[in-house]
Amino acid sequence: MIGRKLGMMRLYDGGGHVRAVTVIELGPNRVTQLRTLERDGYEAVQVGYSGNRKRLNRPQRGHLREAGLEGQALSLLREFPADAPSDHATGDVVSCDQFEPGQYVDVSGVSKGRGFAGGVKRWGFHGGPKTHGQSDRHRAPGSIGAGTTPGKVWKGQKMAGHMGARNTSVLNLLVVQSDPIRNLIFVEGSVPGPNKGLVTVTPARKPARSDFEPPELPEPLEPPAMEADEREPEPEETVAVEDESAEAAVEDEAAEAAASEDEAIEDDAVETTAEDEAETAEASEGEEEQE
Repeated sequence: MIGRKLGMMRLYDGGGHVRAVTVIELGPNRVTQLRTLERDGYEAVQVGYSGNRKRLNRPQRGHLREAGLEGQALSLLREFPADAPSDHATGDVVSCDQFEPGQYVDVSGVSKGRGFAGGVKRWGFHGGPKTHGQSDRHRAPGSIGAGTTPGKVWKGQKMAGHMGARNTSVLNLLVVQSDPIRNLIFVEGSVPGPNKGLVTVTPARKPARSDFEPPELPEPLEPPAMEADEREPEPEETVAVEDESAEAAVEDEAAEAAASEDEAIEDDAVETTAEDEAETAEASEGEEEQE
C-alpha cells in the first residue's frame, strides 16, 4: 500500500514495554489496473493514492477513466506483485486492515536530502591526525588512488558529494498497532523521509510474532450519573425565569421613563414661576416710575 509518514511517538504494548513507533497514514488506496500473465507477462496490482500533485494531465485522466475513477486526483501510482490478481477489481478500495499487530513490514521511501556533504559526514571518515603539524587536515579525504598501479581512481570511490534524497528501504519493522477507522498503522522504528513524505508498505518475509501483545486501547468512559439535586433545570423553567427577568426589566425601564417625565414637568413649573415673578417685579417698577 501507499501511505504518508506523519511522525513519531511512543506506545506501550500489552506487556508494558515502551516502543518508539512511526505513525503512517496508510491509504485508502484504489485499484487502478490489473496486470495479467497473458497480456503483460507478469501478475501485479496497480494502486493509486493522492500524492503531492493535485492536477493530472490528460494521459493520467484517461488512465483513471478506464478504471472508473474519473475525477479523483490519484497522482501517485504503484504496482505491487500479487499471487491472485483476479481477487481484485478495478476501482476496489484497499484499506490498512490487512496489516495486523505483530506482523512485520518493509517500508520504502525517499530519504531526507542533506545537500553537499564531506567524506566525514557522508561516509564516516575519521579524518587526519590532529598532531605533528596537521593544522588544516582534520576532515580532509586524503589519498584517493594509487600511483603506478592501477594508475587511476576507481569508479564509485567514496568522496564528498550529494547526500540523501535517495530511495531507501527499511526491512522487518514490527506493526505495533493498527487503526483502520483512521487509516493509521504504528510501526516500531524509524522510517525514511520527512514528515508528510510518501512511503510504500509491503509485507515482510519475516514471519509474524505469535506472542506479541498489542497495546490495550482504553474504552470510552460514560459520564457519571447525576443526582436529582445536581440535575440541570428543565427547559420550561428556564424559559419561565427568562420571561420573568424580561418582564422585570421592562417594568424598570417604564418606571425610569415615568420618573424622567416627572422631573421634566417639575423643571417646567419652576421655570414658569420664575418668569411670572420677573414680570410682576417689572410691572411694579413701571408703576412707581409713573407716580
